[in-house]
Amino acid sequence: MKISQLKSIVKEAVKEAIQEEIKDILLEAVKSPKQIVKETVVPNQKPLPDTDKVKLRENMMNVLGGMMPNAQGEMKATTANMPLQVGGNLDTTSPNGKLPEGNVSIDQIMGLMNSK
Repeated sequence: MKISQLKSIVKEAVKEAIQEEIKDILLEAVKSPKQIVKETVVPNQKPLPDTDKVKLRENMMNVLGGMMPNAQGEMKATTANMPLQVGGNLDTTSPNGKLPEGNVSIDQIMGLMNSK
């Protein structure tokens, strides 16, 4: 028997075995009872008092204040003070990992976002 004949026989046997197993898996999936998912809505807790709402708004405006465009339409918040330094093996996935320090302008970010 030639090797090519043996290969074709093995391929056919594997195909048949896989098809039989897939049929069994699909039948089992169709016959198994379906789990019903119920969504529960938790009612809102006590609303924030007005003083807390004012403090929250002030905090958000302070954070966003540096991100608002000036009269020329330029964004105030930039990373101009941080030079871009990328090199070596950077660990960005572990709990102790960090992103590379660097300088990325808002124009570069907008360019990446608009380049589809």
